[in-house]
Amino acid sequence: MKNPFVTKGYVSAKYFCDREKESQRLIDELENDNDVAIVATRKIGKSGLILHCFAEFGLQEKYNLFFVDFYSTGTLKEMVYMMSRSIVNTLAPKGTIVMQKLSAALKSLSLTFTSDISGMPKFGLQIGDIQEPKTTLDEIFDYLEHSEKPCIVAIDEFQQIANYPEKNVEALLRTYIQNCHRTKFIFAGSQRHLMGEIFTSAKHPFYQSASVMHLDIIDKQKYTEFACGLFAEAKKNLDAAVIDELYSRFDGVTWYMQKTLNAMFAMSGRKKSYGLDEMEEAIANIIDSNDFMYAEKMFQLTEKQKALLVAISKEHKASKLTSVNFVKKHKLYSTSVVQSSCNSLLDKEFLTEENGIYSVYDKFFEIWLRKNY
Repeated sequence: MKNPFVTKGYVSAKYFCDREKESQRLIDELENDNDVAIVATRKIGKSGLILHCFAEFGLQEKYNLFFVDFYSTGTLKEMVYMMSRSIVNTLAPKGTIVMQKLSAALKSLSLTFTSDISGMPKFGLQIGDIQEPKTTLDEIFDYLEHSEKPCIVAIDEFQQIANYPEKNVEALLRTYIQNCHRTKFIFAGSQRHLMGEIFTSAKHPFYQSASVMHLDIIDKQKYTEFACGLFAEAKKNLDAAVIDELYSRFDGVTWYMQKTLNAMFAMSGRKKSYGLDEMEEAIANIIDSNDFMYAEKMFQLTEKQKALLVAISKEHKASKLTSVNFVKKHKLYSTSVVQSSCNSLLDKEFLTEENGIYSVYDKFFEIWLRKNY
C-alpha cells in the first residue's frame, strides 16, 4: 500500500485532512469575485488548501488555474520568470493550439516549442529569456484577462515582493490586479507581519484589496480520526496518544506530524501496532538522516548566534530575549549582542517570531539542537 501520509504536494481528497470550512470560504470568496489573502505559519497547509480547492470543487471546468511560488524569488525579473513558467507548464498539456495562442500573447519571450515522445508540446523557458520584465508582465496580465476562460492565480509566499530591490513592485502589481475583471487572485504568505502590512496597512497599495483568511492548525480530534483511519485501512493500529504527543511537540504544525507519521507508516512491514515508542524511533531516524545538514547549518553561524539559537531551542518558545533573566539563565553575552544575533537569525530563517514569541523555525532542527548542545 502506498504511504498515505503525504509530505509534498497534493494527491487527492482522501489524503487531505479536514479544512472543510476553510475550503468552502475560499471557494465562496472566489465565486463572489473577491481576491483572497491567506496568512498562516509555513508548513501548516496553505498550498495544500489551495490545491485541494483547485482539484475538488469543479473549478477546473470553469477557470484556468495557475499556482505560482514566489519563495525563491528575489527580484522582479525572477518573479516574472516564475509567473511565466507557471502559465507555460499549466497550459502545455492542453495541446498545440493553446500553446500557439500563448506564444503569440507572450511575444517578448520568443517561445519556441517541440513535441516530446508522446506528442505533447514541450517548451524551453529559462530566466535569461526575460529581457524586459515589465513588458513580459504586461503581456502576462493581458493574456490572463483575454484567456478563453476566466483565470484564478494563486501566489504562494507573496510577501517576498516586499524584499525585492526594485522600487514600487507592490504598486506595479496592484495597478495590474485592480484592472483585472476576469482574473481572481489568491495571495498566500507565511510571514504574518509582512502580509499584515501589505494587506491591512493604509500605507500599502494592497490595503483592503483582498479578503484576509488566517489559517490555524487542524482540529486535533479531526486529525486523530484522519491519521488513525489511514493506519486502520492498512490493518494497522495507531495509538491516539501519538497524535496528542505530536500536537504538543510540533505545535500542531501539519507537515512535521505528517513527516513523522510517514516514517512510522514506513515501518508497517514489521509492525501491527504503533505507539509512542515507534513515534520516538521515527523522529530519531528523521533527525539522524538530517545530521550532516544540521551540522552544516550551524557552521554558517557565529558563536554568539549559535548560543542564542541553542538557548531558544531549550526553551521551545522564548520571549523577552533581551531581559536580564534570559541573558543570565543561558549565559549569553549582552542584550545588544542578543538583539543583533536575533535579527540575523530571523533574516536567515533560523528563527520565527509571532507576537513576541520566538522559536526555532525547523522543529526537527530544534530537537537536534537540544540533543547535541
